[in-house]
Amino acid sequence: MSRSAKPRRPRREPAETLYFDNAERVRLLAGAGHENFAVVEAELGVRLEAPGGGQIMIIAEEARARTEARRVLSALYAGIEDGIQIDPPAVKAACLMAEDEPGEEIDAVIRVPRGEQFAARTEGQRVYVRALKDEKSYDMVFGVGPAGTGKTLLAVAYGASQLALGHVDRLVITRPAVEAGERLGFLPGDLTEKIDPYLLPIWDALRDALGQRVYEKMREEGRIEVAPLAFMRGRTLSKAFVVVDEAQNATVPQMRMVLTRLGEGSRMAVTGDPTQTDLRPGEPSGLPHALGILTDVERIALCRFDRRDVVRHGLVARIVDAYEKDDERREARRG
Repeated sequence: MSRSAKPRRPRREPAETLYFDNAERVRLLAGAGHENFAVVEAELGVRLEAPGGGQIMIIAEEARARTEARRVLSALYAGIEDGIQIDPPAVKAACLMAEDEPGEEIDAVIRVPRGEQFAARTEGQRVYVRALKDEKSYDMVFGVGPAGTGKTLLAVAYGASQLALGHVDRLVITRPAVEAGERLGFLPGDLTEKIDPYLLPIWDALRDALGQRVYEKMREEGRIEVAPLAFMRGRTLSKAFVVVDEAQNATVPQMRMVLTRLGEGSRMAVTGDPTQTDLRPGEPSGLPHALGILTDVERIALCRFDRRDVVRHGLVARIVDAYEKDDERREARRG
């Protein structure tokens, strides 16, 4: 090296700094071990640094990447202010929706008074939540897709929010007790004790949405009703929000029966996965039949989820993908 030559300084990548007024919320935004930041870095191709004082530095060569990161971080920070839990799946969902209009990343939020708040984590969930909330356009919303996509939880959470706000008098949740079938009489206990095991996922979702104390109070008052599908026959459900869960296990006549229970001032959400029916072989499911004949009926929304909407566990999405590919191979062989 000649005496006149100077060592090159490493070129610094362009950076911009976000300033937030609450350093503790920035810590929550970063996540344990900066796990949330790691998701943003991997998804958007940026590097994040938090020097303290509520600051986040966004470092990236491309201006577009910095802009997307700024929007995602700002939206997630706003979510924390609203009491929404931010974790890696929520961060990934926000990154996937980074190209949407400003403020829309965490726009589809269900707020349950004195209870939890639920934010859409995927595009499919966001479409679904918006349909649930759009009472001017839809009286009935179908949420159809694989396990782990939040179909039931979001429907129950929205129904709980409407009940807590006084917009409906009752929250009615029903599902077929197909697993019991003819074996129901052999189970110990009275009818309620026999049926309750098949309704546990619903009770869990209600506790998550309302909190234990409010949930117990509303259940004691009879404002929350969870019952097998067979109990809906002959009833008219007025001023209620109705959730029909595991609808793939309803027969065609049962589906027709429950969909026509809707009374004055009521709305309904129907959830299910047509690929996981527990009906007897040769007995057609009422869910795909209903989807086929109701597609173009006014005031009915059809929201479809796929493996990209699975938020339960990363492995669940890969399992769903494997089964879908196996189904495609089977169909190809039949063809």
